[in-house]
Amino acid sequence: MRVVIKCGGSTMEQLPAAFFETIAELHRSGQEIVIVHGGGPMITDMLGKMEIPPRFIDGLRYTCEATMDVVEMVLGGSINKRLVRRLLQAGSRAWGLSGVDGGLIKARQTDKPLGLVGEIEDIETSLLLHLLQQGYLPVVAPLGVEPDGSLVYNINADVAAGAVAASLSADKLLMVTDVPGILVPDGDTLVTKRTASPQEVDELIASGVISGGMIPKVRAALAALKQGVQEVVICRGTVEDLRGVFDGQAVGTSLKHDANHVFTTDKGVSV
Repeated sequence: MRVVIKCGGSTMEQLPAAFFETIAELHRSGQEIVIVHGGGPMITDMLGKMEIPPRFIDGLRYTCEATMDVVEMVLGGSINKRLVRRLLQAGSRAWGLSGVDGGLIKARQTDKPLGLVGEIEDIETSLLLHLLQQGYLPVVAPLGVEPDGSLVYNINADVAAGAVAASLSADKLLMVTDVPGILVPDGDTLVTKRTASPQEVDELIASGVISGGMIPKVRAALAALKQGVQEVVICRGTVEDLRGVFDGQAVGTSLKHDANHVFTTDKGVSV
């Protein structure tokens, strides 16, 4: 099975050693795994230490040149190597790289007024496939680069994970977050199965069922499904959830293509 795992920046510090040990065990058993990570909170923390005021437009980070230097340093440096080190300690052959290395994530500057934020145009799939075939577990920092190498861009990690999963025709995209899945407005009921059209997702966003940081995750999930990924699972990074995903069990919120277009919850309520 080929699985892309996205680890959000808000969750990485909370992931126990057992998370990495389970991934290493699954990897050694023959599962093909790629990790794509974020790092928003760590970037904000480093900007504060360097006295660079963060700037957001409609909830999205504006990336000036000074901020981009920090983004590249934190994502491609400290966070990436910390994850690689933890996987090595757990017994996995992890290989860290960013979207700049080998032109892995080719991008162009977004049309939105967000500065050096990129939109993905192509993934150099052959590089990831080579690492997988050699028995490595790639750990990817979501940086994008112009094809000529002239500019580096900050890439949304959810979008990067979805694009990587689609380029690899992954069986599953696992989005590890700090909540157990998509929750309905009562904050307690978990949406356990999701098969929806983009129009339905827009309606759920408008109604508030999907909100905040879950919005880019769901949109990236739909884009990945449209490009051939079989299933996207949004869940916590517990050992039980990890094993459940690889064993085909119902975990968190599962998004997949289905003609029925239903959205059910753990309490049997349709939303």
